[in-house]
Amino acid sequence: MAFDFDLFVIGGGSGGVRAARIAASEGGARVALAEESRMGGTCVIRGCVPKKLMVFASGVPQQIADAGAYGWDVAPGTFDWPRFRGALAKELDRLEAAYRSGLVNAGVTIYDQRATIEDPHTLRLADGHRVTAKHILIATGGWPFVPDIPGRDLAVTSNEMFGLDALPARAVVVGGGFIASEFACILNGLGVSVTQLYRGGQILRGFDNEARDLVADSMAAHGVNILLNADVARLDRIAGGIKVTLTDDTAMETDLVLYATGRVPNTSGLGLDRIGLETGKAGEIPVDGFSQTAVPSVYAVGDVTNRINLTPVAIREGHAFADTVFRGVPTMADHDLVPMAVFTQPELGAVGLTEEEAVARGEPFEVYAARFRPMRSLFAGRDDRTLMKLIVDDATRVVLGCHIVGPEAGEMIQLAAVAIRMGATKEDFDRTVAVHPTAAEELVTMRKPARRGPIG
Repeated sequence: MAFDFDLFVIGGGSGGVRAARIAASEGGARVALAEESRMGGTCVIRGCVPKKLMVFASGVPQQIADAGAYGWDVAPGTFDWPRFRGALAKELDRLEAAYRSGLVNAGVTIYDQRATIEDPHTLRLADGHRVTAKHILIATGGWPFVPDIPGRDLAVTSNEMFGLDALPARAVVVGGGFIASEFACILNGLGVSVTQLYRGGQILRGFDNEARDLVADSMAAHGVNILLNADVARLDRIAGGIKVTLTDDTAMETDLVLYATGRVPNTSGLGLDRIGLETGKAGEIPVDGFSQTAVPSVYAVGDVTNRINLTPVAIREGHAFADTVFRGVPTMADHDLVPMAVFTQPELGAVGLTEEEAVARGEPFEVYAARFRPMRSLFAGRDDRTLMKLIVDDATRVVLGCHIVGPEAGEMIQLAAVAIRMGATKEDFDRTVAVHPTAAEELVTMRKPARRGPIG
């Protein structure tokens, strides 16, 4: 059978774009890609990139406050949200154009519309046209989840945060993960009175407990009101804004409610039922190590598979797919030892096992940890704390995990991850000469374990 394309990609996010570009430019495939929104997907348009720029903006007030200690006579000004929002929009336009030109230069045919699956080799475009492809790759990402509570339409999600008409005076952020915690810090830094609600016992579930405790304590010290074991029962519009009623019947008033309680795979209405492809409990598309579904011609990468929902992982999966199917190089994306960064204030960087995971592993280990006041904020008279922590296997001396809380933790964990990925031992860290004065030097100067894990 003659197909219109060798590959049709549904979704123009990081994973789908990488797969399309490599398949076309290096695999010689005839490739088409359909994107119903903006090229670049969640990360570029309404996620990582604009969020990180907002992190930068929200950190300026603290820099101004510290300036006096360093001899600068700087008066705090006011934050011009419309001005920043305009500059942000221009930057996102630039990035979107770069993604698009990369596809065009690779020879990819772009359809700026929704595509759904009709059968294992046929797709229907929103304008009614049908196209055929030997292979179909689903890379539609995830979508913010808002629970079905009364007044849910009064809440916004991370998708809408970058286009607000104005910053609110008060905000309630619901959730305890990456997105909720980051936006709580961003809004707080921009002068918004922030309350963060989380139904669990501590924010940033899944990260090392010592690290997440320090992040939460630091956020609270900087003005974020964190309410744990708290959940929303309903939202109501009132004259002064929005009334948030919790499940324990307590209530508060706010101007904005941001729901960041997680994201779900974006599979609704794709036509998966037409090809007999069943999704998992969260709506995810099950795939094997090569990102192939139960339907041999259909593959999926990125957040839609709900494996590790990070942009660099989606890119790796997309590239591995293209290598496997179009370059004749069977490749599985490696999901082990993936470094992560949470751009809260302070930042949290992590790679490998947490202390709690090491305990569950049941084998003896050592914990090396250093808490200290970093030089920059110490000189400015602030009581901020930094944490450097290593989890070390007692028998092999291999560093199993690294956890950093403090300024530029994301930058540091990227480099630490290289060493840990290579199997570095604690003695390898010890033999490395420290760069002084830096915070990161603590990673190579800790000599005595703070404590030991299960023995016997």
